[in-house]
Amino acid sequence: MSESIVEKKSFELAVSIVNFYKKFSAENKEYVLSKQILHSGTSVRANIREALNAQSKMDFIHKLSISQKECDETIYWLELLFPTQYISEHEFKALKHQTLEILKMLKSIIITTKSKTHNS
Repeated sequence: MSESIVEKKSFELAVSIVNFYKKFSAENKEYVLSKQILHSGTSVRANIREALNAQSKMDFIHKLSISQKECDETIYWLELLFPTQYISEHEFKALKHQTLEILKMLKSIIITTKSKTHNS
């Protein structure tokens, strides 16, 4: 089975977040905020993977909803790190763009799946 776009992009986000975490924690010697974004940013793909093994349509929607929340949390941490000057504007824009792109895909998948579930 081939990998979907949301799977590919969420894995790329996870890699970007891990690389950001390594650099961020080494340069800033800051481990609380960096672990928060590491957790939420990598959890997006983990929950998508769980959704692929869902036991039902509702379980699928639930797992993707968790992934959606983790995406939104990642955006929050980025939005906090930028004005506090922990992250450059370039890093902020790049990571936020990646995360927003996945968030939009997840919302679309959830809405489509819910409508198919209610129409069946």
